[in-house]
This record gives sequence, C-alpha cells and structure tokens, in this order.
Amino acid sequence: MNHNDWITVDCVINGAPYRFTTSPAMPLAELLRSQGLLSIKQGCCVGECGACTVLVDGVAIDSCLYLAAWVEGKAIRTAEGESIGGQLSEIQQAYTRSGAVQCGFCTPGLIMATTALLAKPHAKPFTVLEIRQGLAGNLCRCTGYQMIVDTVQACDRPQE
Repeated sequence: MNHNDWITVDCVINGAPYRFTTSPAMPLAELLRSQGLLSIKQGCCVGECGACTVLVDGVAIDSCLYLAAWVEGKAIRTAEGESIGGQLSEIQQAYTRSGAVQCGFCTPGLIMATTALLAKPHAKPFTVLEIRQGLAGNLCRCTGYQMIVDTVQACDRPQE
C-alpha cells in the first residue's frame, strides 16, 4: 500500500479531538493501542471475547472488528476515559471493590460493556437475564460471572 492509499480520520477519544492518518483496513483496536490506550486488549481478534470493547457514540463495539476509518466524526470512549482526574468511575470502583476482577484481562472490556448497558434508559433495575444479555460477548475465564452480575446490579440506578 502506498502513502496515497492512506486516509485521514478526525474523531474524539475520551473527550479530546484526534486526527489520524491510517490505512483504511486498520482495526480500531490497533490504532487505539498505537496511541497508548492499552486498556484495549487484543484477545481473539475475531470479535468473540470482548476484551477490546470500547464505546463508539455510546454503543459498545468490538474494536478488533471495527475499522479505524469508520470513526470519522465519532466519539470513542475507552476504559482510560472513564476515570476523571485520576479518580476511578463508580463502575470501575465497583468492579475493584467486589472482586469481580481476577486476572484483569477482560476487565476493561466488561467495564465498557457495563457502562453502555447502564446508560440505557430504564425505569426499573435490570434483571439478571438482561445483565447477562448486555454483557454477552465479553468472556471471562476466571470468575464464573456471578460476581460480575452482582457488580452490575450494585451499580444499576434506574432512570426515570
């Protein structure tokens, strides 16, 4: 691929504007990691494990399958963007406090999936089934998931 085949992409990452020159075929996960956003894990690279989950315009996506070219004009949030001024978000604190994280490899992706789930308007707490469906596609080999579900329930604040 020669330099003329590359594209320029403007987007917002964790609240800051970014401009990239990239190959049209580069996965978003690779681009983000190349910018030092190492919470994005590259596990399966085929959209099966969720370790690379980020939010694009508030929607949880597998960044290993999402091309960097597709983020033109969009807002991306990673686990790094969840903390403010060095203070972990409520969801990050809950995962840490509850012991829902063990090896930690899946944690950033689960935090982002949880963030997207809990941002959905809902008038009553999510059921266990709704939580499991909301986190589907995020694999954890360590916990057995019950502590993760408990953590999401502890963070769930129905919205009116």
